[in-house]
Amino acid sequence: MPELPEVETIRLGLQKYVVGKTIEDVEVRLPKIISGNPKDIIGAKVVDVRRFGKGLVIDLDNQYSIAIHIKLTGQFIYRGQEVSPLRQGFAGQAKVAIDKIGGELPNKWTHAIFRLRTKNLEPRTRTAYLYYNDLRQFGWIRIIQSSKLKDQSFFKDLGPEFFKDLDFEKFKTIVSKSNLAIKVLIMDQKKMSGVGNIYANDALFEAKIDPRRSAKKITQEEAKRLYNAILKVLKKGLEEGGATELNFVNVLGQEGGYQDHFLVYGREKEPCRVCKTPIQKIKLGGRGTYFCNKCQK
Repeated sequence: MPELPEVETIRLGLQKYVVGKTIEDVEVRLPKIISGNPKDIIGAKVVDVRRFGKGLVIDLDNQYSIAIHIKLTGQFIYRGQEVSPLRQGFAGQAKVAIDKIGGELPNKWTHAIFRLRTKNLEPRTRTAYLYYNDLRQFGWIRIIQSSKLKDQSFFKDLGPEFFKDLDFEKFKTIVSKSNLAIKVLIMDQKKMSGVGNIYANDALFEAKIDPRRSAKKITQEEAKRLYNAILKVLKKGLEEGGATELNFVNVLGQEGGYQDHFLVYGREKEPCRVCKTPIQKIKLGGRGTYFCNKCQK
């Protein structure tokens, strides 16, 4: 599932291309994806795009917002006059990952289409489109009054977040009070938000901590190492535009690059980058867990 770096990459793209545009129409192709009334946002202007953990919120100027969770395979793909050359990879830009977005848009993976306009452009260039694709259809889009966002269970239940309100003191306190395996704990979005399986695996390797250890038994020094390691791998993920393991792409339909820098995630039986011991894979908390049995204690 896309994690903080992937969702932040999408947010930055939406911020760049969608803010300032007006929603002219919404075509709902799969009703179960969208809750709320699309008519409530027709004619509204996008004023901001925010991220909460792995969730997104598009704020409009009519006191409504579009709350989004892309889950496992959700995608937002923007198409407008200013980005169409990227289809050919012009100007040193990466080409669109056509296979990852299901081909030309819209396609069978496209479940909602937002038609946008920019008022100060000529009619032939002012129309743009934001496509919501979702291969496995796990994601959701909710049209709600902005004042009611805080009542949504997803946002209400989120724990503090790295880079925002989760400093080391809060992190240390959360770790010291839990009997959960440390990897399971740092992936618990109600305890701390934004970190999923990819970055949890790599951060624990960076911190040299066995993912199976009880959080309560992590020393203060180890907790500090882990906190810094999480920040480090998340920053690397952001720099690389996220990790494309399944269907993740940015709003232009381009892949991220963090998958080329995995430390242990997805590297079962490959040599450890430090000691050359084969990376092991086990199940922990129902998720595939990768670690070096020699480096991580």
